[in-house]
Amino acid sequence: MVFVGMDHGTTGVSFTILSSSQKEDENSSEHFKISREELSRGKVSAIQELSKRVDLDSIDLMVITYAMGDGLNAIKPLSKVKDRGILSINGAGKVTGGGTAVYEEIEKSGIPTLLIPGLHKKTPCINRRFAAAYSHHASAEKVSITYNAYLETGWENMVVSDISSNTVTMLVQNGKIIGAIDACIGAMGVIHGPLDLEMLRKIDEGKKTANECFSHAGAVKIAEIDASVSQAKDELLEMAQIGDDRAVLALDTMMMTIAMEIWGLIGIADKVDGIVLTGSMGSMKEPVNFFGLLKEYLEGVVPVVRIPPTSGSMGSAQIARDIYHGRKNILGINVEDYP
Repeated sequence: MVFVGMDHGTTGVSFTILSSSQKEDENSSEHFKISREELSRGKVSAIQELSKRVDLDSIDLMVITYAMGDGLNAIKPLSKVKDRGILSINGAGKVTGGGTAVYEEIEKSGIPTLLIPGLHKKTPCINRRFAAAYSHHASAEKVSITYNAYLETGWENMVVSDISSNTVTMLVQNGKIIGAIDACIGAMGVIHGPLDLEMLRKIDEGKKTANECFSHAGAVKIAEIDASVSQAKDELLEMAQIGDDRAVLALDTMMMTIAMEIWGLIGIADKVDGIVLTGSMGSMKEPVNFFGLLKEYLEGVVPVVRIPPTSGSMGSAQIARDIYHGRKNILGINVEDYP
């Protein structure tokens, strides 16, 4: 049996092909990623790349994510989804159009496909206090990431932090996602971060848009990096390795804000079995041991583990597999109109 998962991320669109047999120990997976720059230029077809690796007719079910997913409250087939499951693309970071092209390709492919919603104030599993405080909590791939963490650890109560271009942290209680802290209000990532008073003033004065501020509010702001999204992380790490004080301070400040965010969620949780770190930075040990350094901020009360940055697409593939085999609820999110 073949299941495919897709992660609609900031720097690219990732896929995992999960092949499984009747025996649980006979599973194999393959991952690949297409950069947003390649997709936006129209030089790469996601479906063609997928077909190079698997017979499309053999795919039993695909599960994908798209943007913030704030126009959707349940996991549904693409044919049942309006406006790609989003309310608006405004204010969501840099828009390249690459992800939209992939969505449309998949829609036309005939592959049975389900779409995962994001976490927002109308998501039924979100605690009413979180829903009252924040309109949006996390984009759709964070559900996939959290599901992968759930399967990998077996923890019913945990904090999952996805750290890469931005940082988003989820709180799971009794096997359900009850809240999350989104990138624009919480911790820093490499590119994105919270909007502070100085930025709000620039927006009010018409000097910058909210999107421009949000897209330069992470570690790049402190390290004074003005590179593209795809190059900023490498430049930051190169600067840190040669001891550039701006980069060292940027990484340490980024870790501090992430630790604050995680400890904040632990402080309101009934129980926490452990902390899961993931994302290109959260799971990183080389060339900078970001995971190890951040773990020092966090360890001592509960275990701290990492899962690979492929957790988004892998989680989507695992969701596809488990829904195909009859699961009707994923971390508190219902599956509707399938099969």
